[in-house]
Amino acid sequence: MKNRILLLCTLLCVFLFKEAGAAPELKYVDGTTLTQINKVHPTTKPYSRLEVAKYPDLSKTVRKYYSHSTGVALVFRTDSRTLAARWTTVGNKASTHYSALAQQGMDLYIKQDGKWVFAGIARPQHGDTHAATIVKNMPEGMKECLLYLPLFDEVKSLEIGIDDNAHIEAAENPFRHKIVVIGSSITHGVGAGRPGMAYPAQLERGTGFEFVNLGASGQCKMEQFFAHVAADCETDAFLFDSFSNPSAQMINERLEAFVKTIREAHPDTPLIFLQTEVRESRNFDEKIRKFEDDKRAASEAGMKKLLKTDRNIYFINPGMPLGDDHEATVDGVHPSDLGYARMLEEIQPKIVKILKKYDIR
Repeated sequence: MKNRILLLCTLLCVFLFKEAGAAPELKYVDGTTLTQINKVHPTTKPYSRLEVAKYPDLSKTVRKYYSHSTGVALVFRTDSRTLAARWTTVGNKASTHYSALAQQGMDLYIKQDGKWVFAGIARPQHGDTHAATIVKNMPEGMKECLLYLPLFDEVKSLEIGIDDNAHIEAAENPFRHKIVVIGSSITHGVGAGRPGMAYPAQLERGTGFEFVNLGASGQCKMEQFFAHVAADCETDAFLFDSFSNPSAQMINERLEAFVKTIREAHPDTPLIFLQTEVRESRNFDEKIRKFEDDKRAASEAGMKKLLKTDRNIYFINPGMPLGDDHEATVDGVHPSDLGYARMLEEIQPKIVKILKKYDIR
């Protein structure tokens, strides 16, 4: 009798498992066999965004940040109805300023009717070994996919899972031209809900141009090593978020030398500078308010001087408008997804207009 009950229970479990939809058998392919975009040059570590060994003057912190996969994405085509991922990261400590998904997760978009449409996330797990189903039950047929990698960790390995009977192949870079973005934590993506919401990635999908994210959280103070990195880039234009981190004194002392170093390598390349945001953290802190007001004034004065002598420099001011309802940051400093949306609504058309002058369209 016990055996019959056990058999019935087993059959019932099998039936329920099938009714629930058993996970299909998947096969995995190495992410390095697919196309990588949003990098200025190949790297020894396949998912790092910069070959830091080329720049011995980089600070230790910037070296670490540039080993992150921030902004790097894979593009591929597949007819699989399921997409999954297995990946490992270095396992950086969590931060109070961003989510685990932004730090170690991934973000998938699929092209539909000529537009990139959000398709799913690769949710990370605790620790440095991760596995996730990104999306399933998709329609049959080939799909063009764009997978943004983690913003705040180094990816050591990555495999993409597809149905056992499906195909996957590297796709051509779907974005034209190349714009390098150098900046602060706001560029790095602090406050973004997921990797594809950092503003360079949103600019990329919104314009069709390739935007390389070289943001370095809290570090971009116009040091010469950032200028050396910029000088070494092959790019059609630069976008700088250079006034968020430095003090007024740093801006006064460093701005002209910073631009001079870049100009030696890129004499006519458009350099687009964004004025920094008006921080919510200044609302009731008078010390912060003075510091922020002083550096904004210094950046305006410095740019005014440069604009008189260089016709290929541009200053977008305001460069990070967040609205006036005090609801668009996660911590008084870093834009939330709402903040990034407000910022892009204002600056994207201005950036596009500037780039058109150089036949970047």
